[in-house]
Amino acid sequence: MNTQDLRKQAHDLDVTVWVGKSGIEAVVGELNDQLGERNLVKAKFLRASLGGTTIDEAAADLAERVNAELIETRGKTAVFHR
Repeated sequence: MNTQDLRKQAHDLDVTVWVGKSGIEAVVGELNDQLGERNLVKAKFLRASLGGTTIDEAAADLAERVNAELIETRGKTAVFHR
C-alpha cells in the first residue's frame, strides 16, 4: 500500500495516543502496542511535549523508536504505520 492510500485511510482515524509533557519516552510502549494491533495509529503532540523540537523531529524520533514509518504530520498530529 502506498503512502497516499495510507494518508486517505488515516484521515478518518481518531487520535489514540497523546504525547504530553512527559515526552515521547512515555508513549513508546503504548504506540508500540497499538501498532501491533492495527497498522495505522494517529498521535497528537501537545505543545508541552516538544521541548524546543518541531513536530516533525519529535514524530520522526518516535517512529524510529517503535520501528514504524511516519506517514505524515499535520498540525500537531502525526500518523504512524507498521
